[in-house]
Amino acid sequence: MAGQPIRVVIADDEPLIRAGIRMILISDPEIEVVGEAADGRAAVEAARAHAADVVLLDIQMPVLDGLSALPEFRRAVPEARVIVLTTFGERENVLRALEHGSAGFLLKDTAPAELIRAVRAAAAGDAYLSPAATRHVVERLATGREAARAEEARGRVAALSEKEREVLALLGEGLSNADAGRRLHMSEATVKTYVSRILAKLDCENRVQAALLARDAGL
Repeated sequence: MAGQPIRVVIADDEPLIRAGIRMILISDPEIEVVGEAADGRAAVEAARAHAADVVLLDIQMPVLDGLSALPEFRRAVPEARVIVLTTFGERENVLRALEHGSAGFLLKDTAPAELIRAVRAAAAGDAYLSPAATRHVVERLATGREAARAEEARGRVAALSEKEREVLALLGEGLSNADAGRRLHMSEATVKTYVSRILAKLDCENRVQAALLARDAGL
């Protein structure tokens, strides 16, 4: 992708929301909005037609809602990274979205700079865990988790080494590889290697799923 703009599709059934997001994104010369959609089915088609790198996907949409569209993206456009747009009132939907492989989520009142950071992070292959929004929502979800989920998470995490558990705990806090490296006095490349190993051992598709698992395990 070096030298090429990040190709983004915006999927939301509210034209004003789409227009606002477009205005923010096109302020960055390295981001190109290649398509828009007002429902989940059209979003999948737009992402495939325009070879999107990142899709900003609203949960509540007609024809095919965001949650139902996620498996379609994985089948039709597996290379596209999907960031779910949500509100605090949709906490349970957010959890389902993350478990279905989304690359993170943003609140609809996210600051412009954070929206751009999220798109850049997703395009780089990293899940975006907003320090303000994501951590707050995940913590609120974690308070209501069932004992069985926590027990399963602890069992999976037990397979990790002590250092891997330390890295996983920082993923649960929403830290980037660079921030985790500074915390643990490691290079960013070393942390990235640990993250890859952790994802493989835990059978997690991305950092978001690993972060949720860390929360469930009480790290």
